[in-house]
Amino acid sequence: MASEQSGGTVRRDRSLALPLAKQAGWDEVDVRAVDTVRLLAADAVQKVGNGHPGTAMSLAPLAYLLFQNVMRHDPADDQWLGRDRFVLSCGHSSLTLYIQLYLAGFGLELSDLEAYRTWDSATPGHPEHRHTRGVEITTGPLGQGLAGAVGMAMSARRERGLLDPDAEPGSSPFDHHVYVVASDGDLMEGITAEAASLAGHQELGGLTVFYDSNHISIEDDTNVSFSEDVPARFAAYGWHVQTVDWTRTGTYVEDVDALLEAIRAAREETGRPSLIMLRTLIGWPAPTKQNTGEAHGSALGEDEIAATKTLLGFDPQAHFIVEDEVLARTRAASDRGREAHEQWDEAFAAWRSANPERAALLERLQEQRLPDGWSDALPDFPADPEGMATRAASGKILTALAPVLPELWGGSADLAGSNNTTMDGEPSFVPADRQTKDWKGGPYGRTLHFGIREHAMGAVLNGIALQSLTRPYGGTFLTFSDYMRPAVRLAALMQLPATYIWTHDSIGLGEDGPTHQPVEHLAALRAIPGLDVVRPADANETTTCWQTILEHGDRPAGLILSRQNLPVLDRSNGEYASARGAGRGGYVLADTADGAAPDVILVATGSEVQIALDARNLLTAEGLAVRVVSMPCREWFAAQPQDYQDEVLPPTVRARVSVEAAIGQGWREVVGDAGRIVSLEHYGASAAYQRLFTEFGITPEAVAEAARDSIHDTQRAARPGGHQQTSTPIGGGTGDRP
Repeated sequence: MASEQSGGTVRRDRSLALPLAKQAGWDEVDVRAVDTVRLLAADAVQKVGNGHPGTAMSLAPLAYLLFQNVMRHDPADDQWLGRDRFVLSCGHSSLTLYIQLYLAGFGLELSDLEAYRTWDSATPGHPEHRHTRGVEITTGPLGQGLAGAVGMAMSARRERGLLDPDAEPGSSPFDHHVYVVASDGDLMEGITAEAASLAGHQELGGLTVFYDSNHISIEDDTNVSFSEDVPARFAAYGWHVQTVDWTRTGTYVEDVDALLEAIRAAREETGRPSLIMLRTLIGWPAPTKQNTGEAHGSALGEDEIAATKTLLGFDPQAHFIVEDEVLARTRAASDRGREAHEQWDEAFAAWRSANPERAALLERLQEQRLPDGWSDALPDFPADPEGMATRAASGKILTALAPVLPELWGGSADLAGSNNTTMDGEPSFVPADRQTKDWKGGPYGRTLHFGIREHAMGAVLNGIALQSLTRPYGGTFLTFSDYMRPAVRLAALMQLPATYIWTHDSIGLGEDGPTHQPVEHLAALRAIPGLDVVRPADANETTTCWQTILEHGDRPAGLILSRQNLPVLDRSNGEYASARGAGRGGYVLADTADGAAPDVILVATGSEVQIALDARNLLTAEGLAVRVVSMPCREWFAAQPQDYQDEVLPPTVRARVSVEAAIGQGWREVVGDAGRIVSLEHYGASAAYQRLFTEFGITPEAVAEAARDSIHDTQRAARPGGHQQTSTPIGGGTGDRP
């Protein structure tokens, strides 16, 4: 039985201390509302048979305080620019958020809570951005929410610098706060250390993290694995740290006023991010399962829930009860939100009147619209047989775009000079007293310095992209994309326009050896649905790829760039097609003479495109008709109309060879059963890159031989699964390392 019903406030059992909430202004209805939150969480998990009730029960006072007393938000407009942001980093406790969204009037209904974790519901197991109204970020993988919130706070400062840099602190319509609820598990994850260190260094005063220290995880008491002094750690990072302990008296007392006082102190601390450690008992006041691992991750059971309801003064046989007076009290958040929004509108209108050019910029950024004529700034690189590394071309492109795309900003994980991620002349994003001899800037700068924190960098980019006004990028070596992968996966899940500049893309980086030479990474990244993996063949393809990435506002992209120089093709005489074709993901770069049907098609990406072109010369000298297809982005090509795909790769031409200095996984679907895959099926070695390509058989001669084999196979019956890939042994067949 579920109901929103009237009924007088029933007193709790006298054994339960009432919350101390005089300064918060709570009365019996507010206490009843908080207890309603606890029981809705217990009922929802019990109904579906799985989930995490305990944290939502014990954090009910914190969540209620934030949504009803503290945060500036408007349930009628969850995209209001002036709203505070709420991040539930412990996404497993999704009911902590869902119940507040329901009670405050964001659009969830009681039926949505009843449908928790079921097909097509608005209340999935973990909060999902774009799926449920009022959810700012997808969370669940622990630590990702907290790290993403650091990005939100950084982005808020950058946006203020773009739009209202001269306003006094706290007076701008673009000032807002980011609140995070994190668990013991969040604090254990390594990404949290990276992100918290960066936040402290950046002095992000607009960020407050509530650490729910309940000492319970799935394996029960966290003392078995986690005993560090978290407040001391965060103090060492440069955070403002406070502790509120509801267990300190020996009797569990929810001191809401102490919590509110800590929140106010955190808001007043503008020069440091704040950590409030809140000591709670998970699952309180369930009589036998509070403070246990069972309350963390499983249904409490009907008997336990009934006993809890009795303690709180609710009908033990009723389910999903929300009394009319409770709902009326919580839905008043809409009135407060409307009033706050109207006040903000007045300040915003004054700002708009005084700043017409910045107002026009804001309007464009909110529409996620690129400025008219922006692509005219993109460079066109002259033909050059000596060539240019695509990482260097990317750096020149970023510098060229700096004046026309103020929303574009980013940096590197301590590899700016190697990744070429710095826009020439642009200041660093750093507190003024932390400038260095080489890096000048200030709090509103543009060049990001992530430090050697790749995982945090990925999550911070997510947080920046979630603010929706700016376009972030971050760089590191391709092999270290592994450190970023969980954040990249979430970016794809949330459809965020973050750009990853991953350089040193193959054994072509040479002497650094196999630890730094990516082999399996391209295939692994292509396995992420919704991620565009982009590997241009020369400087002008890099230009087109950057343009295409920026024109896509609904997905992340990895731009895979070379360390070594690659020839800049001369496309002026008609031998090679325009680099504009790269924007379609794959195009005919060099075709057969007189448009004859090809005998074989060579498909390559990145630095291996030149190898394919050289192989074409060998094969045409033998009288064969050869087409070379450059395919910088498999995802873009797959999105093209089938007619175009068939035009580039005619189904009637079964002789095909793919060429990529990485594992061949995934290329069989391109080359077909008679095709050959020239690849690298083992780790690299330390030597000059030219020697490595020769030793490992990624050469024009090897490609030409593979083409001949493929042509021969077309004369045979179809072979299901195609020609099986064989690995070239390290040392060119000798078994010895070069």
